[in-house]
Amino acid sequence: MSALQDLPKVVTDLMLSELHAQFATVSGEGVPIDTPMLMFPSDDLSIISGATGLAYPVKAERARRNPKVGLLIEGGVDEPVVSIAGICAVRDADIQANLIRYLSETAHYSVGVSRPWALTRQAVWYWARIIMEVSPKRIMWWENRAAMDRPPNVWNAPADTVFPLSDAAPAARPSAASKWRPHDWREFAQPFVEGGVPGHLTLLDAEGFPLPIGVRKVRMTDDGFELELPLGVPWTGWGSATFTFAGCATFVGPVSGSGGATQLVVERMLPVHPMVEDPGQVLEPSDEVRAALLDRLDLELARRGLPRPAVPEERPAPTPGALRRRDREARAKQV
Repeated sequence: MSALQDLPKVVTDLMLSELHAQFATVSGEGVPIDTPMLMFPSDDLSIISGATGLAYPVKAERARRNPKVGLLIEGGVDEPVVSIAGICAVRDADIQANLIRYLSETAHYSVGVSRPWALTRQAVWYWARIIMEVSPKRIMWWENRAAMDRPPNVWNAPADTVFPLSDAAPAARPSAASKWRPHDWREFAQPFVEGGVPGHLTLLDAEGFPLPIGVRKVRMTDDGFELELPLGVPWTGWGSATFTFAGCATFVGPVSGSGGATQLVVERMLPVHPMVEDPGQVLEPSDEVRAALLDRLDLELARRGLPRPAVPEERPAPTPGALRRRDREARAKQV
């Protein structure tokens, strides 16, 4: 049994049943980058898994190069907020097995669930996955969002914990990233700010783990953003950061400030994938996007000496965890 059983039940219940997490990795330049992901933890919570598409593998490449990653799991207003510093093992030696696993964990509540499976299964560019398995090294939590002005509660993994290693990297060089249309960051950010879309700021902690945290208020300035943060943030200093609106718009730059007031000066905005900008392109991309996704998928498969994986004619049966997460999502929609 995992030592995580010592965590409060309200915390483990959230970790086992929540669909979404903020997942942060560190770039080669040392920039912490946060993107949302669907998560599917093991029953004992010793591993919290997520995935990225083989056709857009940059998160996994970052995690293999630097396995220090961060997760943020947020429930409702009165539920815990959980910040995890973990060690990531990248699994991409068997893409066919990954595809089946990802379908079993997510296909009963994620994209295309209301569409005929005969259509949804055609999106091999989406279902072909690299799995990222995160073993918690340190878990911090607050009882709820209102408690985040206080220091968090802390759980540390036992000192003798052995963290799994990633699959060996393919010998050939990674495929080049697709060149998606650039945007003016101010014009792109404005609808998110005006619409009150939740934002997350990510910085490195003292041990080099990239840890996202939710922002309470956002205001645009001439050169970036003014952010109101809870006082109990899990880092102790400033530096290079990213600020993102649900992964749909992500801005990079230095931050400074004191207390809960922070200023981020935008140096650049990260490219926006067409499937993020327009979720309809996940299953029905334009001809241009489809061709780019399939080209990169095939290049990444060739690096690994693998054929295109086969998406089964029937959805694989859901795991117990998938049913648990689906039921939580359904209850949340009824509120």
